[in-house]
Amino acid sequence: MARASVPLHAAKDKLAEARDRFLAAEPVDQAAVRKPILASWWRSRQWNVAADHIDLSYLHDPDLETTLARTADPVLRHLHEQLDGQPISIILTDAAGMVLTRLTADHDLERALDGIKLAPGFSYAEERVGTNGIGTALESGGPAHVFGHEHYAESLERFGCAGVPVHDPVSGKTVGVIDLTCWRKNADPLLLSLVKSTADQITQALLAAGSSRDLHLLQEYVRACRRTGGIVLALGNDVVMLNDHARRVLDPGDQSALIGHAMEALARQNPGAVTVDLPSGVTARMFCRRISGDRPFADGVVHVKLVAPAVVAPEVPAPRTAMYLPGLVGSGVLWLRACREAETLYESSDWMTLEGESGVGKLALARAVHQRRNPAAPFHVLDAESAGQEWLTKARRELLDGTGMLVIRHADALTAKQMHSLASALQEARAGERQEELRVAVTLNRKQAGADLTRLLRFFQGTVELPPLRHHIEDLHELVPFFLARLSQQGRLTCSPEAMQLLLRHNWPGNTEQLWQVLKQVVQRRRAGVIMPRDLPPECWTVSRRLLSPLESIERDAIVQSLLDHDGNKVRAAEALGMSRATIYRKIHEYGIVISAS
Repeated sequence: MARASVPLHAAKDKLAEARDRFLAAEPVDQAAVRKPILASWWRSRQWNVAADHIDLSYLHDPDLETTLARTADPVLRHLHEQLDGQPISIILTDAAGMVLTRLTADHDLERALDGIKLAPGFSYAEERVGTNGIGTALESGGPAHVFGHEHYAESLERFGCAGVPVHDPVSGKTVGVIDLTCWRKNADPLLLSLVKSTADQITQALLAAGSSRDLHLLQEYVRACRRTGGIVLALGNDVVMLNDHARRVLDPGDQSALIGHAMEALARQNPGAVTVDLPSGVTARMFCRRISGDRPFADGVVHVKLVAPAVVAPEVPAPRTAMYLPGLVGSGVLWLRACREAETLYESSDWMTLEGESGVGKLALARAVHQRRNPAAPFHVLDAESAGQEWLTKARRELLDGTGMLVIRHADALTAKQMHSLASALQEARAGERQEELRVAVTLNRKQAGADLTRLLRFFQGTVELPPLRHHIEDLHELVPFFLARLSQQGRLTCSPEAMQLLLRHNWPGNTEQLWQVLKQVVQRRRAGVIMPRDLPPECWTVSRRLLSPLESIERDAIVQSLLDHDGNKVRAAEALGMSRATIYRKIHEYGIVISAS
């Protein structure tokens, strides 16, 4: 039996009725509303978006020199020519939903879009205007079409729109949205097909632009390698190249430090020659040449000459380096960059996200910035690893009534439901304009997150990425004496150059926290004098890049201790452990144990 079709006007009436009932907090016929739209309505309500009017503020002039804007421009202009005279507007936004460009051939439609501030410099993120093609595409992470009464705000009911996120072809990150908007009466499912095709063209253009840039960098790098037999490296967009000579003469710690210094130098307009001290004690002279200068971190080729090793002192004294922030030491390029970024965000009253591996010092950095900028104000920490209903209640109370600074630690440990509750409290705090009275920061490790963090992180204007210790390993020269001074009486315990060399070779998968725990173990056994290699725990005799399981740690420690007891003789160490020679050789390689026979 054939199914009777539902007249189009009847479907529209049902949708309009469903929207009215939703806004009145009454039960909604879910068959009348598409699931993605209903989900977006719920989000719009939770963000307290006004349904009866649109009130947007101009953010700032769009940056049309970004890679996305420059690459998309010819694609959008070609489409604009094809749609000449059609009442369709072509809109490109950034990853936050702010309009970068708008091309409209129909004057009436253009005036209408100006009236609802769907124009360059204004954001159409869902949290600002509710359900729409741009914001909903960003929230869902995929294509979205919103027609007529599906919009949350009444002012948008006259329109139909379809949006598709544009992703970086290398990193996969969302870099913007391409949207087509027209009158509701002209809306057609083919609108979504057209915008998908346009998004694909922009992605291909981004890929071609990236490939061309990387190819140019590769060509310059090869030329530099041919001209010199020394150390050559090249840095670009997610690209790092080192020649064989660099890999032979530089240990991993020196390589990481050199890359960090080179990035900092190439960020300057005229980098020229720079002299730096590397973790191993070697002084390096870098000659930096920018290949392109249209981005904050430009591509470039660097030629390096090793000048001379530093004179080795009998022991490493406590540092007298001035602290950049209270209670923190370290002068590595990447570490200082993170400190500066955090301080800048704090000064501008921006809420911030501190990201990085476990143990890198996220909480310590937040505390140091607050202590420097507002030491008399309270500093509160809420650890999400113990989150429950009482924790969420306390977090909401702090957000609405607290002052000073609140750090929500281990946000990656929150469940989806807990993130939903916390996001609602954050929204309420922002609506109450609490940014001046209360600074808020979250610390997290994205790799450990069990739920999608997107909704939570939209309330934080800035992100600071803290480098792992292995990327600023040169800071051990300051961190070790600083920690020893805190763990023992000032000056009674110092580190020998030989022990420091072992610490510099370690990869520190547990970062600064692991270094602290290692030195705590050392101080328990030696209260004064000079720390020698034998005073260091077994984990310091390895270059493993991962944290071991408890069982693996026990096995590694036993092998290291046996090797130390037998002066590095693997055969005798294996016999003492009841191991075969083949097994101990395999384990030494597996754990990265670096003890050699004396």
